[in-house]
Amino acid sequence: MAKKDKAAVRRAVHTRIRRRVRGSQERPRLAIFRSLNHIYAQVIDDERAVTIASASTVEKDLKGATGGNVEAAERVGRAIAERAIAAGVEQVVFDRGGFRFHGRIKSLVDAARAAGLNKNERGEEEGGESEEGSEAAA
Repeated sequence: MAKKDKAAVRRAVHTRIRRRVRGSQERPRLAIFRSLNHIYAQVIDDERAVTIASASTVEKDLKGATGGNVEAAERVGRAIAERAIAAGVEQVVFDRGGFRFHGRIKSLVDAARAAGLNKNERGEEEGGESEEGSEAAA
């Protein structure tokens, strides 16, 4: 049996997620990518194939001592939420990009919710619903 590397497994999981998760003009997709040293987030309208807002630790104002930790992910989460709200987007569909909803991904999403994205969804998430469940609802 052929062994797959972690990247190939993540790409396969991401493909499965993207079958269900689509961004629309009313509720665009918040796509997250995590590398070893940085984290990137984009709010994308898939119907028009347009990026509405983006933020990453590569940017000068969001760069800290390192871009690959939980604090950096929280900075990016707050920034992407502020930029999305400024662009008129208050509801998004989260796309974890094949990564586990854990660590930096979770802190970015939690910071985005705290900054105002998906306000009406916060009570449901605290009630014990998993991230996969909210992706299926989209």
